[in-house]
Amino acid sequence: MNKLLAAGLSAAMAVTLAGCSVTGGDLIRPGEPTATLIIVNGSYGYLDAIVISDCNNFTYGFNRLSDGDSIPPGGARSFTLSAGCWDVGGGEFGGGEAYERMTLSAGSVTRFTITD
Repeated sequence: MNKLLAAGLSAAMAVTLAGCSVTGGDLIRPGEPTATLIIVNGSYGYLDAIVISDCNNFTYGFNRLSDGDSIPPGGARSFTLSAGCWDVGGGEFGGGEAYERMTLSAGSVTRFTITD
């Protein structure tokens, strides 16, 4: 009975998470209009991680910065994303972090400033 229950729960979880990604998903979905998101570092430290995922995803996903890359204080990085709802976050390893849910309109340019 426990094995049957476990199999049923596993199947239900798989259906729930269908279409979700541990990585956070693609930033640009084929055939959809795009927008620009500019992450601004308003903190005193280097932003070592930027995470961006579709609002329907179950995780923020992996760091969108390249290995060894960071955003210095006062610096910024631009990301092209499909228009729609996104969960965005960033921070310093061992330091502060900020997260926000935002909806980007097609053709828009949105600035998100991360502060201490």
